[in-house]
Amino acid sequence: MIHFVLHDAHDTVAVVVVEGVKAGAGLTGWVMDDDRMVDLQARQDIPIGHKIALKDMAVGDTVVKYGIDMGRVVAPIHAGEHAHVHNIKTKRW
Repeated sequence: MIHFVLHDAHDTVAVVVVEGVKAGAGLTGWVMDDDRMVDLQARQDIPIGHKIALKDMAVGDTVVKYGIDMGRVVAPIHAGEHAHVHNIKTKRW
């Protein structure tokens, strides 16, 4: 079963595509550009449609989704954690 999807192997976050991701769950993700699977453990509950961090990121790091810069980290994020507005902000303002 595919739990999350990312486009580019260099993405630092992916989109959860199933309901009910719970902390501690083993997840499988599909890297679309490479047509391969990756595994990750969820560290937090993550709602469908929200982002999951694929690697540890520090404050100030750039978040990459779909192969593009989509913001900066404003609070530390660990691989498997929920990546959303509480720890990522746009660089536009």
